[in-house]
Amino acid sequence: MDILAQIIIFAAIIVFVANILVSVFSSYELKTAIQRRLKIDAYTNKTKKNMFEGLLDFFMPINYVLVNRFIKREKLEEKMFAARIFIMPEHFLAIKELLSFLFLFLTFLFVRSGDILPLIAFPAVGFIAPDVWLNLKVGQRKNEIIRTLPDTVDLLSLCVDAGLDFIAAARWIVDKSAPNAFTEEISLVLHEIKVGKSRKDALTAMAQRIHLPDVTAFCRTLIQADRMGIPIAQALSVLSDDVRERFFRRAERIALQAPMKMLIPLIFFILPVVAVIVGGPVLLQFVSGSFGGLK
Repeated sequence: MDILAQIIIFAAIIVFVANILVSVFSSYELKTAIQRRLKIDAYTNKTKKNMFEGLLDFFMPINYVLVNRFIKREKLEEKMFAARIFIMPEHFLAIKELLSFLFLFLTFLFVRSGDILPLIAFPAVGFIAPDVWLNLKVGQRKNEIIRTLPDTVDLLSLCVDAGLDFIAAARWIVDKSAPNAFTEEISLVLHEIKVGKSRKDALTAMAQRIHLPDVTAFCRTLIQADRMGIPIAQALSVLSDDVRERFFRRAERIALQAPMKMLIPLIFFILPVVAVIVGGPVLLQFVSGSFGGLK
């Protein structure tokens, strides 16, 4: 425990000194940028911060430098926005650092002091775990968009056939249908159009933000219909059939992969049980017969 206490104190001193050095010796522009990012919260508009957010703010100076030097800020912000995680990249990096430090602390508590590999592996796992969780959140949201896209396109087609234009049909779907990931993206497109962005730019931004072939085809079809003067009802009708066909093809592909995925639990969990149930009595009879013959 003495070694553990020394390591914790030493790490805390290093982090504290690094933050102080960056805060004191940084330029005025860097200090202003850090203060601006600390004060402005465009997504939640919160005025008070809890203790955990204050702890994350402690890592802000050094993490601001690390994010700008070694991490692509725009890519990380885009990924966090896709997962609807409204925190700053500096705070996300601070969470990774805290988890790494926590895993190191638990390693010293429950692992023998002579093992070097856990001291390296467990903090690395703590540092990588937030990235894995973020990728899982993005994947879950993309899967939800894929599931809800065919129904949403069908509703858009029906609304346009009923006499509404695309903007009014999209607004009706956002207001009346159950909230889901794709209607949230459509609501964001409507907001961007409302503040002055063109429909083409708003749809292009949505395609770049989601990074899904089906959504890209959806946006491209609407942009081409608007550019070439094709009636939006006809474009949505064709798009509805195409999206529905893509959905069924994807479902068939997943169904065909199911037998291959079942091989692992079948081989390692089901077959051994069947072998014990079927071969156990035979093996017992053979052993008892062999020992009986020897007697």
